[in-house]
Amino acid sequence: MRDLRIVFMGTPGFAVGVLQKLVEGGYQVVGVVTAPDKPAGRGRKIKSSAVKEYALSQDLTLLQPTNLKEGFFLEQLKNLNANLQIVVAFRMLPKLVWNLPSYGTFNLHASLLPQYRGAAPINWAIINREKKTGVSTFFIDDAIDTGEIILKEEVSVPPGATVGSLHDILMDTGANLVLKTVDLIKNEKEAPVRQNNSGVLKTAPKLTKNNTRIDWATSVENIDAFIRGLNPYPAAWSQLMNHDEIGTVKIYLCGFKIENHSYPLGQIVASKNELKVAAKNGFLSIYEIQMPGKRKMDIKSLLNGYVFDENSKML
Repeated sequence: MRDLRIVFMGTPGFAVGVLQKLVEGGYQVVGVVTAPDKPAGRGRKIKSSAVKEYALSQDLTLLQPTNLKEGFFLEQLKNLNANLQIVVAFRMLPKLVWNLPSYGTFNLHASLLPQYRGAAPINWAIINREKKTGVSTFFIDDAIDTGEIILKEEVSVPPGATVGSLHDILMDTGANLVLKTVDLIKNEKEAPVRQNNSGVLKTAPKLTKNNTRIDWATSVENIDAFIRGLNPYPAAWSQLMNHDEIGTVKIYLCGFKIENHSYPLGQIVASKNELKVAAKNGFLSIYEIQMPGKRKMDIKSLLNGYVFDENSKML
């Protein structure tokens, strides 16, 4: 049986659940590496990562490098004398970092690899209307999410799931998978398997302004999944034309109804209590929206004081 000394690397809330289970499970976490503090929000106040806050609460040794190849950081990392590194929602590591520990560096990825390699696997699984997804642990190599797989666990995607709700399910499943992976390595029973790259592979590219805009020319089922796959972050967006003015809105929650209609795509149909948008094969009912320069609000609150003209449209 191996005596493990673990360095954990991660930044957002998704990683905290994993680190917490390692600490509470009595594993020897000799150091935590996370992103530097940075300005966030409208006030641009300096904000620490979720992993940093948890690490400090547990008095864990903390490193926050800006450059993962910088000599001082590498010296600090070596001095921790770790023999296993675990990466969860961090950044791409240079080889001189992931190749450092004798038992390797493994990553937790929120998909069933080799499907959905990339930065946003949970979002794209919902956007693409997958019925199942999961989590994988794999040893890091030179490319992105291509290393030999240690363990995988499948998860059903609940109907109506948002990226927020599925994130929480996968965080818990992933934390347990990390513990199982660590136990395999501890007991010298890991048997990593090369990824099978045959067949059609779906990717999970980084979310940008370009790929988070709603396409009103597609089906209502696809638009609904698109909005859920970006709720709560970064949120699906559209341009709204109303009273001859154009502004950007974000849409968080919606419902849909399939029906034939003769409205132009994107046409808004508003009443006192409902806001509908015409799409390819029906209507999207908007439940939660963020207007330009405003906070997110439910649609009834918006319609209490905001008027849509008969030519208003989502572009």
